[in-house]
Amino acid sequence: MSKVFSKKVSESKVETTYMVLPEHTNPLGNIFGGTIMAWVDITASIAAHRHCREQVVTAAVDELHFLHPVKLGDLVTLKASVNYVGTRSVEVGVKVIAENPISGMCKHTSSAYLVFVALDNSGKAQKLPELILESDEDKRRFAEGKKRQEHRKSARKPRAS
Repeated sequence: MSKVFSKKVSESKVETTYMVLPEHTNPLGNIFGGTIMAWVDITASIAAHRHCREQVVTAAVDELHFLHPVKLGDLVTLKASVNYVGTRSVEVGVKVIAENPISGMCKHTSSAYLVFVALDNSGKAQKLPELILESDEDKRRFAEGKKRQEHRKSARKPRAS
């Protein structure tokens, strides 16, 4: 089977919902931040995998802030979308929304950008399919992702003393 060299943003979107159970919470009934972080990483990796159709590894996670507490019994929906694709890395944005299942009240609780690299069986980074931008929002997210990627690259360069 030949590789696809371009993919639409819509082809890799992911939406996942979890229920916050007692094993996910601290003694105050709030979800552990690490649980949210794991769910974010898993959801983002599925989107990256769908785009690349190769095994992917997490290379970076941008800042993750917890804006509102997520409580025992809440429903947590994670929405992931590929924002930017470079030659060998892909950025996925994830938005986390907590819903009170009784009232239906929803709150945006966190967001993060994750970068993945696709690897072949020998562990070598693979060239990635280009991203087909389908909407003005896709174009905006791509441009913002490109700026973040440039910032990440400049932050990795060794600084002269």
